[in-house]
Amino acid sequence: MRILIVEDDLQIGQNLKKILESQLYVVDWEKTGEGALYQVETQDYDLIILDWMLPDSDGVELCKEIRKKEIKKPILMLTAKVQVNDIVTGLESGADDYLTKPFSMDVLLARIKVLIRRINNSSLAPLIKMGDLVLDTNKRIVMKGKKVIELAPKEYALLEYLIMNKCKAIDRMEIMEHVWGETIDEFSNTVDVHIRYLRKKIDEPYKTNLIKTVKNKGYMICEI
Repeated sequence: MRILIVEDDLQIGQNLKKILESQLYVVDWEKTGEGALYQVETQDYDLIILDWMLPDSDGVELCKEIRKKEIKKPILMLTAKVQVNDIVTGLESGADDYLTKPFSMDVLLARIKVLIRRINNSSLAPLIKMGDLVLDTNKRIVMKGKKVIELAPKEYALLEYLIMNKCKAIDRMEIMEHVWGETIDEFSNTVDVHIRYLRKKIDEPYKTNLIKTVKNKGYMICEI
């Protein structure tokens, strides 16, 4: 999952990036409204974390600009403002959720998970099921029946992204951007290699075919 942080405070921005990356999110960080607007116009994000006060713009106005561009991905607004009318203003500008500073990182991570599941039409519960395959997105545990399947971090991130977009064909470039970010060569076969690893762990031992190759497109996960 790929997240854009829009925050001019260096300490907050660095902490957010470090913690989110430790949770396997691919993270881009912009410190200005102008830079953020360019990023959302040219890149595809699963979620945007937007600070209210920026050096060159107002977070509320930036939020409105993003929505005017028909970008519907969830926006979580961060601010020190705690008045009810400020919260209403933030939400009416197009933000999906609102978190006041200082905040708990655990609360932030929980809000992010809920927003991403909501936009992908997944259950709001932490457990995501496909047949007897179960992902616990809180504990990052994968189970098939009653058996825990051990996955490497990128294998889990890839499976989570596929299942969040279940029954939708996703091309290799999109998978790379959302699971590996810009740390991977676009000509690399890393996606195909990790798909092969996943199949060996969640399909082949159980004689199932959840992970499918879509000709001239990429991959998808689906029970059909």
